[in-house]
Amino acid sequence: MLDQRNEALSKTVLRDGSDVIIRRLLEEDRAALLAFGAGLPEDDRLYLEDDLQSQEIITRLVNAHAAENWRQIVALEGERIVAYGAVRRLPGWSGHVADIQLITSADVRREGLGTIMAQAIFDAARELGVAKVIVEMVEEQSFGRAIFERLGFRVEGMLSQHVRDRDGREHNLLVLAYHVI
Repeated sequence: MLDQRNEALSKTVLRDGSDVIIRRLLEEDRAALLAFGAGLPEDDRLYLEDDLQSQEIITRLVNAHAAENWRQIVALEGERIVAYGAVRRLPGWSGHVADIQLITSADVRREGLGTIMAQAIFDAARELGVAKVIVEMVEEQSFGRAIFERLGFRVEGMLSQHVRDRDGREHNLLVLAYHVI
């Protein structure tokens, strides 16, 4: 019997005709996830909470692949990871809320993959039993904000000069939310 964690959550064809498999992150994805991070444009890396070029961060993410309160999802084009998404249920009094992350390779943007990954993240959030998901992003990420707003997210708050990018510059942090249940 195939381990359900290895099964594809979905298979899809992007607008450009590329075949993509969406599935959970596995331990053996370490090198592919590191390569994914290395291939991200500098602008993306500036604003990521986790440095996906760091071996330590990748090890932490891969080691948490089976965590009870966390679901990590990747999109593969062949053996290459072209998107990473995660949903993590918050602890304590916010246990009904999860935060999400979503990043795609520059070469597959505007092909529908972000929307497909977001749906997989929503499904994983429901599996975790959360009623609300939030995403945090810097104010300058207008393209990312537009994607999430199209999916039904609304800005619930802004924290002034809350984020320092990798170059040390401060940015406003937006918190967008969506009720999944």
